[in-house]
Amino acid sequence: MDNSALQKLTESLSLKYFKVPFKHKAYFNKRLRTTGGRYLLTSHNIEVNDKQYAKFGESAIIDIIKHELCHYHLHIQKKGYKHRDKDFKRLCQLTGAPRFCSAIENYEDRVNYIYQCQKCDTRYPRIRKVDTVKMVCGNCNGKLKELKN
Repeated sequence: MDNSALQKLTESLSLKYFKVPFKHKAYFNKRLRTTGGRYLLTSHNIEVNDKQYAKFGESAIIDIIKHELCHYHLHIQKKGYKHRDKDFKRLCQLTGAPRFCSAIENYEDRVNYIYQCQKCDTRYPRIRKVDTVKMVCGNCNGKLKELKN
């Protein structure tokens, strides 16, 4: 799927579920890492994470677009468009838009460092490097040492 196909899909979903046309741009953003997509308040454009399409397919993209269209249409109508607002929750429920998308990578896949307590042998997998001089074991306050991956 390319950006023009995504634009057409977004326009058709807007008409189908919201009965209002989508008049702005929808496109893939390769720099998105932790979110499925986002609605930009200033430009009213919708960005979608291309990794979601690669891993989960078109059904995941449809769910993401519906979620972002909820933000879009509520913001345009000057209603509560944030996740915590009643208008947003109600519209998501009416259109079948999910509150969250599926995670691309789980924590275990992202782990780069493993630390182990020298007293109780508790292991701590971490994505970022930890200062073993400052950090201690949460169970016994023992010293941590980095294990080789």
